Amino acid sequence: MPLEPKSADLPRIRGALKFYQVASVITGVMLLLLCAEMILKYAFHLELYAFGDQGVLAVTPVIETAAGLESTGTGVNLSTGILIAHGWFYVVYLFSDFRLWSLMRWPFSRFIIIALGGIVPLLSFFLEARIGREVRGYLDRREAEAEASATAASETAASETTDNSDTVEAQQ
Repeated sequence: MPLEPKSADLPRIRGALKFYQVASVITGVMLLLLCAEMILKYAFHLELYAFGDQGVLAVTPVIETAAGLESTGTGVNLSTGILIAHGWFYVVYLFSDFRLWSLMRWPFSRFIIIALGGIVPLLSFFLEARIGREVRGYLDRREAEAEASATAASETAASETTDNSDTVEAQQ
């Protein structure tokens, strides 16, 4: 039988889900930007620069030399910035994945599948939608069960109170 999340963790799961969803979208967008940057650099030999001699934003050629590819732009290399930003957002994404995974008490394979969302282009968007739908459905089901059991307990307590008062009246 698979493990179920603890009842005490149910309120924390909603926050973990929201954090995961935000991190998933940001990581997915950064991964798409990274893919576009890689295509620009390695297929078309161009890089993106900001605030250099060419102006606020410029696409500059990359020259192939014996030592490898060399940039010709000046200023801030946005191509490298995108690479670094995606790397750090992926770390945040992994943390959000771990937090949701541990609270939901899923198997380790589920953690790995979610982690692939930050590596495979577009996968994070599909996983975000699917996992969000699944976790919200689970939480709604657990809350409905808790409400039903609380209602049943209050009805049982009310009937016991009525039975006890009838017994006391009969004894008098």
